[in-house]
Amino acid sequence: MTSSFSPRGLATLAVAALPLAPLAQAIAATSDETDDGSHQTLNPLVVTATLAPRTADESLASVTVLDEATLRRQDPTSLTDLLRGQPGVDVTSNGSFGKTSSVYIRGTSNSQSLLMIDGIRLRSATAGGASWQYLEPRLFERAEVVRGPRGSLYGADALGGVIQLFTPEGEAGAPTPRVSLGGGSFESQRYSASLSGAEGGTRYYVAGSRFETEGQPVRRDGDDKGFDNTSGLVRLSHAFDNGAELGVLALRGRGSTEYDGGEMDFTQQVAGLYGELPVTEAWRSRLTLSESRDELDNHAEATQWAPANTSVIDTRTRTLRWENHVGVGAHELVAGAEYSEDRVSGSNAYAETRRDNTAIFAQGVLDFSPLAVQASLRFDDNEAFGEEVTGSLALGYDLDAHHTLRASVGTAFKAPSFNDLYWPGSGNPDLHAETSETVEVGVRGQYRQFFWDLAAYQTDLDDMIAWAPQPSGLWTPMNIDQARIRGAELSAGAELDDWTLAAALTYLDPENRETGKRLQRRASQSLRLDVDRELGDWSLGGSWVVQNHRYDDADNQDRLGGFGLVNLRAGWDFAPGWSTRLTVENAFDKEVETARDYINAGRAAFLSLHFGG
Repeated sequence: MTSSFSPRGLATLAVAALPLAPLAQAIAATSDETDDGSHQTLNPLVVTATLAPRTADESLASVTVLDEATLRRQDPTSLTDLLRGQPGVDVTSNGSFGKTSSVYIRGTSNSQSLLMIDGIRLRSATAGGASWQYLEPRLFERAEVVRGPRGSLYGADALGGVIQLFTPEGEAGAPTPRVSLGGGSFESQRYSASLSGAEGGTRYYVAGSRFETEGQPVRRDGDDKGFDNTSGLVRLSHAFDNGAELGVLALRGRGSTEYDGGEMDFTQQVAGLYGELPVTEAWRSRLTLSESRDELDNHAEATQWAPANTSVIDTRTRTLRWENHVGVGAHELVAGAEYSEDRVSGSNAYAETRRDNTAIFAQGVLDFSPLAVQASLRFDDNEAFGEEVTGSLALGYDLDAHHTLRASVGTAFKAPSFNDLYWPGSGNPDLHAETSETVEVGVRGQYRQFFWDLAAYQTDLDDMIAWAPQPSGLWTPMNIDQARIRGAELSAGAELDDWTLAAALTYLDPENRETGKRLQRRASQSLRLDVDRELGDWSLGGSWVVQNHRYDDADNQDRLGGFGLVNLRAGWDFAPGWSTRLTVENAFDKEVETARDYINAGRAAFLSLHFGG
C-alpha cells in the first residue's frame, strides 16, 4: 500500500498550523483584558490524564473535553454521534440505534482503548471492548478524551487512550427537578427526569431515562430494527467537617436491540463505593470498591445453516483501588495499589471463568516552572497472561505565557480477552499481552477566548493478536501481528461574543507491519467543525463531519467510501426554566457505511421539551 503519510506531510500540517499563532496572539491581546468565563471552558480542569486535577495545558497530554453545555446543545441519541470526528477518534457501527459500535482512538482497536465511568472501568471481559451503543448520553454531564497511552496509570487496554464519562453531582441549594420528553423520526421517543441538590455537606443526584425507537434497516432493503433502553442513576456523597468524604454511585441500563438475524437483550451496570480521608494537610488517601457488569442474552433466528438458539454471556469485574495524593510544594506525588477480578458465566463452557490482576503504581507530577515533568510507573501481575511493566515520561516547557511545548514517551498493553484465551475449542491460553510504545510531540496555544493544539505521534504495537490457521485445521488466536501507527492532530476552539467554535483535523497512517496494508475500518483523514450561536432566547448550531475512505478487509480490497455528515440544531428558551430543542442528524440524508453491508440511519429529526435545564 502506498501511504500518504510522510515526514514531509507532517511538516506540511505543522506549517499550516503556524498562522494560528499570530491570530491567537491578536485575540489574546484583547481578550486578556477581561475575563468573561470562557477561559475555564477553553482550558478546563481534567483529571483523567494525570489522576490529579490539572488544566488542559498543564496535563502535557492531547486531551479533549466535552462539557455539559456541549452535551446539552448537541443532545445526541448516541454517545458515538458525539465522539465521531473528535481529534484522533473514529467510530464504526453496524447500523444506528443500539447496534454494535466500535470506537478507535488514534487507530487502535475498540479493545485497545479504555472506557471509564466516574473512575470505574466498563467493558466486556469476553469481547475485550466496551459496548458504547448501550450508554444513554443524558445521564452524563462531561466527557474527557485523553489520547495516547495511559497504561502506567490504569493498567490494561489503555494503548490508544482513555475516555472517561462523568455523572452529575448535586448542586448546592434546594432540590432541583429536571424533566425532558421528546420524539421524532423512526417513531423514536425519549423521556428523562432527575432530581438533584445539596445540603449540610450531602450531595445527591437521581435520574432515570427511557429511549425507544422502531429504528431503520441496518442493511439495504431490510426490515426496521428497533431498540429500547431504560437507564437509571443514583449518586450520593457526604463531606464531613474534618475533610473526609464518603460516596456511592450506581448506574444501570437495560434494554433490547434487534439486529439482522435476531435480537439482543442487554444489561450494563457500574456501582462504586468510595471513602476519601485527609491523612495530613498534604496527604489525601482514597479507597474505592467498584463493580461493573456487561450482560448479553442473544436470541438468534433460524437460518439454513443453523437452528434458532439462545446464548448468554455475562461478565463481571470487581476492583479494589487505593490511591494516595501527596503535595510537596508545587509538586504532587501519586501512589497506590489495585486488585481486580474478572468473572464470566453463561452458555459457553470456557476452560477458565475467572482471573485476577494485582498492580502497584506511582507517579510524580513535578513543576519546575517553566519546565514541567511527569513520570509514572506501574507493575501488573495477571494470573492469566503474566507480568507487565508500563511507564511514561512527559516533559513540558512554557515558551511564554500562552504557548507550551510538550514531548512524551509511554508504554501500554492490552490484555487478551476471555474469548482469546479460552473460547471453547479454539482459545489459546499461552497468549501474551499485546504491547505498545508511543512517542509524541505537541505544542499548545492557550488564550482566554481561543486555543489551538497540534500533536504528532508514532505508536509501535507488538505481539498483536490475530486468528490464524493451525495444522489441525482450526483457527486459533496467536501473537503474530505488528503495527505502526503514525498520526497528527490539529484542534482549535474559540468563544467569541455569542459564538462557540470547535474544529478538529486528524491525519492517520495505521499500517500492519506484516503486510504493509492499512488496518481495516480506519479512515486516514477526518475533519470535524462545530459552530453554535446564541441569539438571545434562541440558539442555532451545526456540526460537519467529513471522513475519507476506509477498508473493510485486512487486504485492503474491500473499499468503503468516505462521507460527509451535517447535523443541525436549534434551541428556544421560551419561558423561565422551560426550553425546547430541535436536532436534525444527517440533514442531507447521506448514506454512511463504516462496515460492509451495514448502513446508518438517514435523516433523523428529533424535537424535545425540557423543564429545569
